[in-house]
Amino acid sequence: MKNTVNTILLPVAYFVAGMSILLFGWTIVSAVTHNEVPSPSDTWIVFKEVFQSPFKNDADTKGIGTKLLSSLGRVGIGFTIGSLIAIPLGLLLGSSKIMMNIFNPVIQILRPVSPLAWFPLGLAIFKDSPQASIFMIIICCLWPTLINTSFGVASIPQDHKNVGKAFGFSTFKYITKIMLPYSLPHIFTGLKLSIGIAWMVIVAGEMLSGGSGLGNFVWEEGFNGGSIAKILVAIVIIGIVGLILDKIFTALQKKVSFAA
Repeated sequence: MKNTVNTILLPVAYFVAGMSILLFGWTIVSAVTHNEVPSPSDTWIVFKEVFQSPFKNDADTKGIGTKLLSSLGRVGIGFTIGSLIAIPLGLLLGSSKIMMNIFNPVIQILRPVSPLAWFPLGLAIFKDSPQASIFMIIICCLWPTLINTSFGVASIPQDHKNVGKAFGFSTFKYITKIMLPYSLPHIFTGLKLSIGIAWMVIVAGEMLSGGSGLGNFVWEEGFNGGSIAKILVAIVIIGIVGLILDKIFTALQKKVSFAA
């Protein structure tokens, strides 16, 4: 019983302590800047105003909820496509040293490229800003999942491989019974990193592409004489959604790790 209470209460206590430190620091910054940076209480007032009509979807005005869903939609599409490319390719590279030696230099050259560098290329290819943002997300999602998947496959113990040979597993059965179960924790580690990168990248992409989305909301408020408080509201929303996505993939990662 005591362990159960500690398991529940300690994370809550840590969270409250962390948030208290954040709010205290935020309040100090607001005081030092003479409220140029709105205080938490002032931001909360604006937060409630922004969420009065969150899913408004008029031609000229879109609510913060509509913008959030637009950003999540682009992230979901880019993340899904990137994962569908990265996982099979990672399985291939992890299981073949020859393929790894061929593709590894390409990966190491492209992986450090800044996400924003891919946006103009996507724009040139698709002639469409939202699609260019999705293209940027796809490219950035590739590397963590690809690298972690290939590492997981490459680290399969020889004993596991020998079991497959001893039972005469076909290639399909080896992949489904040995390769995937063993490498799943590594795959989900890569997916967790990729979704975090995708969520960070979409804001920058939407600041460049315009249209709807949280990034465009930040750009309009920051560079068109808007409200600093609304920018802070957007930052809070981005952070909360990022935390939720991280928690979801952490739970999935723990589940497959237990199953493995």
